Amino acid sequence: MPKWNNWSGRLAAEPDQIAFVRSEDDAAAVVAAAKRKGHAVRTRGACHSHAPLLVTDGTLVDLSGLSGVISANMETRQAWVWAGTPIYALGRALHDSGLALGNQGDIDRQAIAGATATGTHGTGAALASLSASVAGARMVLADGSILDCGPDAERELWEAARLNLGAMGIITRLQLTLREPYRLREHGWTEPFDSLLPQIPHLAAGNRHFEFFWFPHNDGAIVKTINETDDDPEYPLAEEGSRCAWSYEVLPNSRVQPHTEMEYSVPADRGPECLRAIRELILSRFPDVRWPVEYRLLAEDDVWLSTAYGRPTATVSVHQDVALDETPYFRACEEIFRSFDGRPHWGKVHYLEPDVLASIHPRWQDWWQARDRADPDGLFLNDYLAAWRPR
Repeated sequence: MPKWNNWSGRLAAEPDQIAFVRSEDDAAAVVAAAKRKGHAVRTRGACHSHAPLLVTDGTLVDLSGLSGVISANMETRQAWVWAGTPIYALGRALHDSGLALGNQGDIDRQAIAGATATGTHGTGAALASLSASVAGARMVLADGSILDCGPDAERELWEAARLNLGAMGIITRLQLTLREPYRLREHGWTEPFDSLLPQIPHLAAGNRHFEFFWFPHNDGAIVKTINETDDDPEYPLAEEGSRCAWSYEVLPNSRVQPHTEMEYSVPADRGPECLRAIRELILSRFPDVRWPVEYRLLAEDDVWLSTAYGRPTATVSVHQDVALDETPYFRACEEIFRSFDGRPHWGKVHYLEPDVLASIHPRWQDWWQARDRADPDGLFLNDYLAAWRPR
């Protein structure tokens, strides 16, 4: 029996089959076969999620064979890309077509369909998640049919598919709204927590990108701002914190040490207060924590299951080594996050029950209704997701 594990090694499963598909017709045939067997179908990209979204004993579909830019339109600033394309492989290909992602996270190992399916984002008070850039999608549905959706065709399905948790069908290609290529200059420095905290609103408003990692052991932060520049790229690329190059060269970083992570999104104006509460928790109750706390910004959007739906957002992330039990620490953090009206990242650890998830996402019922119409028998749900399904 095949074995599967996620990037960190924390999650594992023994699916009945791992199907490597090279075409949309092949993906449709795999779905039909799984349905005949009564197997659940989940789709894997880079397996970078910390949540058990891919744990299944059914069929796991590997889309890494569907990779690359299909077509690009400089006039509309949109491109169709294969769903299995790693984000690190998009940058140069889009650049050569005269286009670029408007933003991306500081990890670029994920497949683009997995990143949009979970609401992956970078940082920037005026910049939305990758899900918000989805202008269209093609997917294999539970009946084996292949359907295109977008604002002007199957709109309800498209609204739900922008952030879909892999629960509606197999996304085979995505249409992304992009922009012209641009260069960025990065500036990094260290700052004590007490002097950084009052600067957060100014730094957030005054820079295209702003983020920092606060380290409990020395109560200091590594701070980074990134802004557009007309300067020529400087090669070889400098160390993180002082790079100047094209966007796809400056925004990502190497994060190779295995860890597990919890991230919550809170209203942007409450972000600093939430961060202070997390700091006090760590210093008073979890003094052995050595992993940093990350702080980023995210623009308001209208994606149904987005953690930034309807509100400007600050995200606070806590981390722990995979060799340690993060549960007491993460549960204590989650209590604080929820007290600040926090919403958990879909690809990271959380412990919320379905009724709580329904209460904090205004379009929860709409999303599930669209999902259930596309997949009434729950073929694309594993046990983790099926437990959230409204009864």
